[in-house]
Amino acid sequence: MTNSPPGPKKLSLEERMQALHIYEDDLIEKFILGSGSGGQKINKTSSCVYLHHVPTGIEIKCQRDRSREANRYLAREELCKRIEMQILKDKKEKQMLAEKARRRNRKPSKAQKARRLGDKRLSSEKKSRRRKPTPHGHD
Repeated sequence: MTNSPPGPKKLSLEERMQALHIYEDDLIEKFILGSGSGGQKINKTSSCVYLHHVPTGIEIKCQRDRSREANRYLAREELCKRIEMQILKDKKEKQMLAEKARRRNRKPSKAQKARRLGDKRLSSEKKSRRRKPTPHGHD
């Protein structure tokens, strides 16, 4: 991130980014003029951080703090959160698909089989009670 000595927070963020395979080379970082509350100072300085993670296409704009460095840290933290959420979502989706396939391939229980056969029998009886159509004019 910068040439300043790394603090414990920054180190843990860098470890987190490394674990999620987020590399500085994959990030496009821009500094934008701030806006909103904070007076003239915030409107004159480029403390708003825009971060774009190219592999995932995630874009983050961070202006929570008046300091550019703090916003750089917060933007990267937000990026980690979003990627973790995406990974968790993908994992759950995969799990649900596997569970669905397992249920589909499972043999039906005796009760399910009996219920299905009972429904078939009722349907068959209903059809057999239907009147046979008579040709027109021959009553």
